[in-house]
Amino acid sequence: MAATELGIAVPSADADVLERLLRGRWSCRGYLSERLPRAVIERVLQLAQRTPSWCNTQPWHVVITEGDGTDRFRQALTKRAAEASMEPDFAFPQRYTGAYRERRKEVALQLYESVGIARGDREASAAQTAKNFEFFGAPHVAVITTDADLGVYGAVDCGLYVQSFLLAAHSLGLGAVPQAALASYAPVVREFFALPESRRVVCGISFGRPDADHPANGFRAPRESAASAVTWVD
Repeated sequence: MAATELGIAVPSADADVLERLLRGRWSCRGYLSERLPRAVIERVLQLAQRTPSWCNTQPWHVVITEGDGTDRFRQALTKRAAEASMEPDFAFPQRYTGAYRERRKEVALQLYESVGIARGDREASAAQTAKNFEFFGAPHVAVITTDADLGVYGAVDCGLYVQSFLLAAHSLGLGAVPQAALASYAPVVREFFALPESRRVVCGISFGRPDADHPANGFRAPRESAASAVTWVD
């Protein structure tokens, strides 16, 4: 629907571009190995830096890996995931119930089907989950942290930053996937990157050029209608 039809005095083309980015973005789980030019990554970071935050605190700090740095981080995280219990800085969901459980199950089944994993094959599904710590073969990872003193709202602001990063990457033809899994071993992340104890690990984003032929990139997670998430009060 055009902005003029809605009685809004803004260029309708802006809303069309935003809708195209939001509808077109997807979580990439298969990458080409080529390293991105530094200028391309910097462009993503420049765009993401426009993210709004509470009191303009801009609490995010981003560590970007490339080349050997990505490989060493991949090895360190994969090793710890195979040996130790999870230690996230922010508590993971205690359980999934109702619609949340169904949505989670639906997208998992879509992923497993795309890569040929039969329903109930726990060994194969565990191996697919472990690919999180291999960054799905991505040449780069962005690790997003916030300041401990800013608490949950610092993490919320970082969530906004993640969305900006994902849309910026998509606008440049890149693939990306946000990963809470990378935050599940927060002490390892802090140690590897020599981050101070005051930094809390929110999540990681694996990114690079998408492998169009990778089977995991062949499905798109569905979204509920806006009406299902809104309550109107007149």
